[in-house]
Amino acid sequence: MSPQGALTGLAGAANAVDGCIALSLRRMDRILEIDRINRIAVVQPGVINKAVSTAAGELGLRYPPDPGSWESSTIGGNVSTNAGGMCCVKYGVTSEYVLGLEVVLADGEVLRTGRRTAKGVAGYDLTKLFVGSEGTLGVITEITLALRPVSEGVLSLAAVFEDTVSARGAVSAIVADGRTPSLLEIMDNTLIRAIEAYRPMDLPVDAAALLLAAVDDGSSAQLERIAQLCTAAGASEVHVASDPVEGEMLLAARRLAHPAMERLGKIIVDDIAVPRSALAELLDSTQRIGEKYQVRVAMVGHAGDGNMHPNLIVDRDDPDSHRRCMLAFDAIMQLGLDLGGTCTGEHGVGTLKKGWLATEIGPIGLRTHRAIKAALDPAGILNPGKVFEIPG
Repeated sequence: MSPQGALTGLAGAANAVDGCIALSLRRMDRILEIDRINRIAVVQPGVINKAVSTAAGELGLRYPPDPGSWESSTIGGNVSTNAGGMCCVKYGVTSEYVLGLEVVLADGEVLRTGRRTAKGVAGYDLTKLFVGSEGTLGVITEITLALRPVSEGVLSLAAVFEDTVSARGAVSAIVADGRTPSLLEIMDNTLIRAIEAYRPMDLPVDAAALLLAAVDDGSSAQLERIAQLCTAAGASEVHVASDPVEGEMLLAARRLAHPAMERLGKIIVDDIAVPRSALAELLDSTQRIGEKYQVRVAMVGHAGDGNMHPNLIVDRDDPDSHRRCMLAFDAIMQLGLDLGGTCTGEHGVGTLKKGWLATEIGPIGLRTHRAIKAALDPAGILNPGKVFEIPG
């Protein structure tokens, strides 16, 4: 049985294997409660991320996790994959906002984990165990989320760079200077051109890289400092949004990355995270990998936390193109691990990265994972074929 939400995932976690029942949770789409005093929301798994944000905003609250698919992805899917988003650099990923869960176990019993209190350390943290488990340990049917107060006001800028070295230098300088942007995103020339062709918005199509930064504490001084650091790093132009509407347009450009790339051909979206100090080497080496295997690679990602998304363009009707693309994909995966990173920062393992999970966590880690899976799902009926297989 494979639990499914909006099917926006990119690693195949919700794809049902042959002979498997697909369990859609889309109609479990009620927001059951929003508690302004305790700053929590209780929702069903089929609720769209944007719906939670909108409902919370009406009460002066905010749900920070914002994956690129926030207008269509469900909270259940976000929880199951421990989704991230553009604001992770300041606010972290989904798991940091999940206080409790209602989960239907493999034997049909209903388990409640976590609590509604701001603090609580009684027992094992079963809530965190199910977050990111991709439907392999139980079916999530209710979620208690932590909310935050609305931001003081979002201010944003776009910095244009004529070379990627300067762009990477700006990211390093911003982090080293102790800045806390709510967003710090980078796009390369291939992606800039793809977005401009998809939806013209006067982006600098000749730029080697575009860095987007935002602060949400209303601090113009902090944004000005980030602008200074970008200029010092070699930005040819730094454009500070004049109002929230213009700022939102800049963020909208970033959210168009995936649909824009799809217009160039079939894509495989990679997802790796490395320490911030290794970001420059990741970007440089990824381009060299693309050149080696003659695969067009566009780079976009969350520069502020080292989580990058190389987009590999493939001709699925050409076996040689597919072969070269997968060789490049595997080489980028290995690169991420060699740099002290992880094979996925927010998209999950699904079917796409089962082999890389085993490589990353090693035989003892894999054995421990399998022991937990066997204890909760001895018959292997929950989302079979995902993350890893139980031997025998």
